[in-house]
Amino acid sequence: MESFFHTLKTELSHHREYQIRQQAQHDIFAYIEGFYNQTRLHSAIGYSALIEMERKAA
Repeated sequence: MESFFHTLKTELSHHREYQIRQQAQHDIFAYIEGFYNQTRLHSAIGYSALIEMERKAA
């Protein structure tokens, strides 16, 4: 989890200043569901996206 939160902060939240919590929540959800799980390659699972690894496991 620490690695995930570091990645989230580095790739998303350190680049933005949010005026309202809802905007931060929206951006975090979009990052996780739109990029982190779908597109981003993870070295720990053979440079695959999480969604691909889940499909292979099913």
